[in-house]
Amino acid sequence: MPIAGCLVWSAIGVAALFVPPPWVGWLAVYSMPIILPLAFLIEKLRGRNPFQKEENPIATLFFQSIIGIGLLFPLVINAAASAGDPMILVLGVAILSGVIWIQYGWGANDPVGLHHAIGRGIGCYLAYWLSPAPFQATAICAVVSAAYLYTLVVMRKPESIEAGQR
Repeated sequence: MPIAGCLVWSAIGVAALFVPPPWVGWLAVYSMPIILPLAFLIEKLRGRNPFQKEENPIATLFFQSIIGIGLLFPLVINAAASAGDPMILVLGVAILSGVIWIQYGWGANDPVGLHHAIGRGIGCYLAYWLSPAPFQATAICAVVSAAYLYTLVVMRKPESIEAGQR
């Protein structure tokens, strides 16, 4: 998941340098559904089976959380439209889609999930507030990509979760 998220958010950040701000907001919204299938593809290419037949409560919690977060996207869309600021759309999507890591961290008993969500949220707010307007979206995307890179390095690896190690 962190590899796919980093790739998608990096692509949005680069695109933000070249496309009009309203498009960047919608690009963020419509790119989120790409992350999960891309993560499955990456796992498959790495020789892992992302579609295990056994019941996995962490996966169940994860997928149910995606639904809950998705229900909040219209609120962010309305907030951006009301404010007339498409960067609020990028900011809202970046923070909301990071909330999923709280459930992952709890389910996997790995504090990196909470660290990811909190660091990503605070970093995205700071990027929004402190970056010059033409670079706000790219700065927000850079924070999200950095959060994914941090998570990739720090999170428990599947083979170490069973052994209770990092």
